[in-house]
Amino acid sequence: MDASQRITALDAVSTDSTTLFRVTNGSGDEQEALLVATESTDDERTISCWLNYCQHLTHIKIDKGTGAPMRDGELVCANHGAYFDADSGVCTYGPCEGAYLTDLEVTVADGDVYLTDDEFTYVGAGPIDDDDDLTSTSNVEF
Repeated sequence: MDASQRITALDAVSTDSTTLFRVTNGSGDEQEALLVATESTDDERTISCWLNYCQHLTHIKIDKGTGAPMRDGELVCANHGAYFDADSGVCTYGPCEGAYLTDLEVTVADGDVYLTDDEFTYVGAGPIDDDDDLTSTSNVEF
């Protein structure tokens, strides 16, 4: 595995929330992505990775920097009440029902999670430092 693409240790990815990190795409634009872990009945951990943007209004972040809310294995967009299955990324409830989160390829090796998606490069942990973010926490749309 390419050490520069290491995101975090597998054990650091919570099953109750998300782990936020930054990536760049081919054009150099920085974006946020999130990791989410789910556990199967045999205690095997599965890691999924999604761009951190709701599919209803794609400038709205699911994880606002402190971990996304989760309920029964689904990510919850606090702005719209949309639910996204943590394994498949499909919206199961809300204004964008049937839409999918944009996935990124990750691999678990030797207890660490690595970004292995050819379209993205790992930049660092945490949210984009954006002092100009005017994203509302309200569920009201105008």
